[in-house]
Amino acid sequence: MKFKFLEKVAIADIAFEAYGKNLNELFENCAMAVAETMVDVKTVEPKIKKEIKLENEKIDQLLFDFIGELIYLKDKDAFVFNKFDVDLKKNKLKAICYGDKINMKKQTLRNDVKAITYHMYKVEKVKEGYKATIVLDV
Repeated sequence: MKFKFLEKVAIADIAFEAYGKNLNELFENCAMAVAETMVDVKTVEPKIKKEIKLENEKIDQLLFDFIGELIYLKDKDAFVFNKFDVDLKKNKLKAICYGDKINMKKQTLRNDVKAITYHMYKVEKVKEGYKATIVLDV
């Protein structure tokens, strides 16, 4: 399982847990959960390739920054994504995000995500790899 929505955690927000065998996979799965929150990713064509580069000493803050950047790109440039290739090297992230501009005629939009929150926010090492718990403000 890559991620699951936590329906009974937040009433006015959307919460999910994401998983990964390694940190790259965890970041990719978190990004997919955010994308699925915004749009039916099957309705998004990968016409645009956007590179995101971020750096942070703390891995949990780096993930927070990455999710925040995806939300920012939706708000600023009207981009939604359906595929992510993440490469983490120590405290540096390089992500290639594939998607397109929002097009209400072609895409099924779901929720307007406003922000990632610190409510219940957690990134942890687990037996199977990594797990993140994230609540999005919609």
